[in-house]
Amino acid sequence: MTPMRNVLVAILTLAAVASAGEKVVVYVSLDEQYSGRLLADFTKQTGIAVEPTYDTERSKTVGLVNRLIREKADPQADVYWNNEVATTVKLKQAGVLQAYVSPSAADIPAAFKDPDSTWTGFAARARILIVNTDRVSPDEMPRSMWDLTKPRWRGKVCMARPETGTTAAHAAALYVLDPELADKYFDALIANDVVWLSGNAHCMREVSAGRFAFGWTDTDDFNVALTKGAPVVRVFPDAGPDDIGVLYIPNSLMLIRGARHPAAAKRLIDWLLRPEIEARLARSAAAQIPVRRNVPVPPNVLRPDQVGKVMAVDWDRVGREYDRWVPHLKARLEQAHPGASGRLLLILGVVAVLGLAGVVLLKRTTGEPR
Repeated sequence: MTPMRNVLVAILTLAAVASAGEKVVVYVSLDEQYSGRLLADFTKQTGIAVEPTYDTERSKTVGLVNRLIREKADPQADVYWNNEVATTVKLKQAGVLQAYVSPSAADIPAAFKDPDSTWTGFAARARILIVNTDRVSPDEMPRSMWDLTKPRWRGKVCMARPETGTTAAHAAALYVLDPELADKYFDALIANDVVWLSGNAHCMREVSAGRFAFGWTDTDDFNVALTKGAPVVRVFPDAGPDDIGVLYIPNSLMLIRGARHPAAAKRLIDWLLRPEIEARLARSAAAQIPVRRNVPVPPNVLRPDQVGKVMAVDWDRVGREYDRWVPHLKARLEQAHPGASGRLLLILGVVAVLGLAGVVLLKRTTGEPR
């Protein structure tokens, strides 16, 4: 073997070893059941190991967003895959994100991309009403978000608490659109005894089981109920020409400023933003809605042009005002139900006392020493 060939073999060997050792750390707010398989396939195709950290349903997006802000001076993640956009803009405002223009995003509409290139949207979900057809007749079918406020449905409808995830993004978008309208809407929900649940999936399960007539959720959660044979239908509310429109919330991908594995991070972003991935997410149980018009979709996935009017959203403003409106609404809910947490503690205390009394009584009856 010639010296030149020895050098070439050595270079190729080192390159192979380096490639085999590549990894990318990604924080993920999209449910693991949908994102995990894609990340595993990325590793199979590229040889780059993926170390994912997932959010929980209860703290959806908020947990990882706060963690990324805390880690800003010493970033642990390379990529963040958010399941919405409002908190992504928060990260941009906090200086957590690094601009990156992915070649895979060239045909993604400008409405789903940050003008400063710090994030790119893809694979959207729509905010819909999930309706139990055993409890709601066709002539009573809701058509608007305001139907949750009708006396006919007092205490019979549900919604995730608007503190995290797409529900918080939805609330913030309504406040940015019209603060007076948003206050009026949420006050009407409170007055009509809407039941606040822990998340969109929770609302989907409760409506599917018939414990509520209908409620807010996302299209991915609705599709899960549908595939399980639940007696439910979806309603895209306020889609008429004079209505505020249906809210579509895309996933968003971003490169973390100071990422330790920037080359691998960019390869992951490029891989996930391909049309093929939008098509896979559309075919999956998540039934995600491609933001590109040329991506094929199954019959159960409806594009915005098949539904009606789309809500106009300034995501940059929604993100900038997120920390104003979400706490505002949280305080409003707490004011409407003051002492809810205190009452829970009181109930738990009473239960504990009764339990202790029962133990003492049992010991007296059996003659055991106290």
